[in-house]
Amino acid sequence: MTGHLTPLVRDLIGSPAGFLLDDDPAAAPAAPGEPLTVLDPSYGTPLLEVPAAGPADVDRAAGLARAAFADGRWRSLPHPAKSAVLHRIADLIERHAADLGQLESLDVGIPAPVGPHLAHGAAEVFRHYAGWPGRLYGDANPTAPDVHSYTLRQPIGVVAAIVPWNMPLLMAAFKIAPALAAGNSVVLKPAEQTPLSALLLGRLALEAGLPPGVLSILTGDGTAGAALVAHPEVDLVAFTGSTATGREIQRAAAGTVKRVLLELGGKSPNIVFADADLDAAAAAAGDTAWQNSGQICFAGTRLLVERSVHDAVVARIVERARALTVGPAFAPGTDLGPLVSAEQLAKVRGYLDGAAADVALGGDPLPGPGYFAAPTVLTGVDNRSALAQEEIFGPVLAVIPFDTPAEALRLANDTAYGLAAGVWTKDVGRAHAFARDLAAGTVWVNTYGLHDFAAPSGGARQSGLGREHGREWIHSYTEAKAVHVQL
Repeated sequence: MTGHLTPLVRDLIGSPAGFLLDDDPAAAPAAPGEPLTVLDPSYGTPLLEVPAAGPADVDRAAGLARAAFADGRWRSLPHPAKSAVLHRIADLIERHAADLGQLESLDVGIPAPVGPHLAHGAAEVFRHYAGWPGRLYGDANPTAPDVHSYTLRQPIGVVAAIVPWNMPLLMAAFKIAPALAAGNSVVLKPAEQTPLSALLLGRLALEAGLPPGVLSILTGDGTAGAALVAHPEVDLVAFTGSTATGREIQRAAAGTVKRVLLELGGKSPNIVFADADLDAAAAAAGDTAWQNSGQICFAGTRLLVERSVHDAVVARIVERARALTVGPAFAPGTDLGPLVSAEQLAKVRGYLDGAAADVALGGDPLPGPGYFAAPTVLTGVDNRSALAQEEIFGPVLAVIPFDTPAEALRLANDTAYGLAAGVWTKDVGRAHAFARDLAAGTVWVNTYGLHDFAAPSGGARQSGLGREHGREWIHSYTEAKAVHVQL
């Protein structure tokens, strides 16, 4: 099993792992309890055990982060020094892309060829934000002639970053890099199912010269996450995950009146008009639905197709999907790896078993012992059904026909979510009108899933609060302070 793994990965999974606190990459828990068993979803077998953080561990990590912020060891560094550390983190991520990629394949089930690309994406995130420490500009405020008023942008303090299991390394980078660029301290809690790449990332950050205490990594379950959210030393909670958990975090954060940055679930519409490039639209529709075995929050899992081309688009998607291979992450030729856990597989099967829809492809269980789900295309789906309204988080595409642009817009916005949307048309006016009127934080036109860190990302409605990336991140991870000087 370990013959294909790098020496660093073999060492990490072959020895007991701890937290990363202060400058100790294997810090022991304050009060050892039942450890968490990390499973390989390709086979359902244990990889290793990691400690589960308890309240004392959370208290220690938050205290270290507060001390590091208070003494200015990071926030008071000159801007070029901060940028240099973030660039060195990116360098080390790229140097260890093979190691980090293998950890994502072992932990999440991401096909082996994809893992290193995700690592390079994480490095790109750090490089992007490495340019920002010297660009936190304030403003001169227009006030009375005898008053000089200006605004400062300053770090908030201690950020609790809680990330999901679907792409843990990239999600960690999305939180850590901007928080550090703004001068904050960070406590990162990866998902209990997928902690391994986060532990290595923390070690690389220390190696890059990040001062001890500025970044801590705590492995644990929801108990640790809840303790972080409620901790009085935490000033901001940055969370990506389910809408249900986001609601709980928002309620809990109210107790200490802390900020929350929430990127939550989605049930994104992908709209194909008859005048679109149907080959390109069908290819993108399938690719976004099957990416990471459907475990992507912005996936266009509601495919709205103009009725006159409905069958042609479905046929194209089915033809491409039949050529895909579902299998273990390290198996040659695997296109879709497993779902992350038995629980997630059971959730997906629960939506499919007895679903009121026509199955154009897939739908049947796949043999184990891993947690595999086949690409599934469902037609005749009612837009008000659970298949169309709830986030399945598996490789399931619900196809819904429409007859007019007005009906397409109504169906697209008929959801509690608002994370993303896609529009495929050659009509420029229609494209811009839909981009304006769709209730979504991101709209793609004649493409789907394109991301650029220069553009803001986030959701509307129950898909979240706040924005990351672009200039908007400044408002998420910094505090505005007004200064008034009597002249």
